[in-house]
Amino acid sequence: MIDWNDYAPVFVKSEFDCKYTGKNHMQKRFMDTLHAIRLEFDKPMVITSGYRDVTHPVEAKKVSPGAHTYGCAADIAVSGGDAIRLIAIAYKHGIARIGVSQKGSGRFIHIDMGEVNGFPSPALWSY
Repeated sequence: MIDWNDYAPVFVKSEFDCKYTGKNHMQKRFMDTLHAIRLEFDKPMVITSGYRDVTHPVEAKKVSPGAHTYGCAADIAVSGGDAIRLIAIAYKHGIARIGVSQKGSGRFIHIDMGEVNGFPSPALWSY
């Protein structure tokens, strides 16, 4: 069980709640790593997606649920040089699965520890 006070004030539970169901099953190991990344990044990190229930419309379209449904992924609104820096810091902290969306509006970096749930790793992809 996560004690969200461990991550305050940089992260709060509601940022990671499923936007469809309100549930939140984030993994402590992932949150500890993300917190360490945030402290090194030394800038606010806007979480656009944290935990997603399997019924979340994005997950429901998939053949099998993604890392968000296991509580070991987050999408972070970031662009340009900050995106490159975030990727470098994430790799430094052992994140081996990164998705990059850096075109148009809504730019973000997806980081996850899905390898603990059998997702291919290392992996780097673009949206």
